[in-house]
Amino acid sequence: MSATARTFGLARSLAMYYGIPFRAGRLRRFYSQFVQSGALCFDVGAHAGNRVRCWRGLGARVVAIEPQPDFVRLLRWLYGGDKGVEIVPQAVGRNAGTAELLVSERTPTVTTLSQAWVESVRREPGFEHVQWSARERVDVVTLQSLIERYGEPAFVKVDVEGFEAEALAGLATPVRALSFEYVPATREIAFACVERLAALAQYRYNWSIGETHRLKSAQWLDAAGLRALLAGLPQGAPSGDIYAVRVDA
Repeated sequence: MSATARTFGLARSLAMYYGIPFRAGRLRRFYSQFVQSGALCFDVGAHAGNRVRCWRGLGARVVAIEPQPDFVRLLRWLYGGDKGVEIVPQAVGRNAGTAELLVSERTPTVTTLSQAWVESVRREPGFEHVQWSARERVDVVTLQSLIERYGEPAFVKVDVEGFEAEALAGLATPVRALSFEYVPATREIAFACVERLAALAQYRYNWSIGETHRLKSAQWLDAAGLRALLAGLPQGAPSGDIYAVRVDA
């Protein structure tokens, strides 16, 4: 790997997630509807740890799961002394084992385990100059094994660049609430996530665009409503996150 590219990528992520004024307060206000003091949260794809900071600020315990070694070191530097944070240096998938991580050194936010996702997004606006120039073998665990190890979380964030459906395929417990990223160019991944959740329990859904942390729908949607919404997004629309809350939660 290029040390210069890695340093640039790390600095870019730090600026993006820690350098924007008022973002921390906005995050806490947004997540307070899902996360209460004393709750357990899983941050799957913890990256630079801004959700870890947010949820700890709300009084939650956090399991931060991140496979990129540079960001594991960063997480340990920032939160390694916090007894309320457990750092897991692994990826999450359908089955336990190992997998090849496709690393974008200069834009590590889009490092992924999915070659198919890379092929789908590389021609999309915003990805034209992204390169996945390095490969690393990483350990993979399942969400269910993490639940067995740490307990059932009140909230799970899954942001793993096209591997969301694979991560949720390894979940057998209908957790109370969670989020997963969607990208219009690969909306079939979001459809697969909804199908997996529907097999576990009945959920209601909402969505937000990018890093706005504002729910877009005035009313929460059922699975059919969310599918219709995702199907209607134009190609080139911005990515964002889907939020799911179990109906009986």
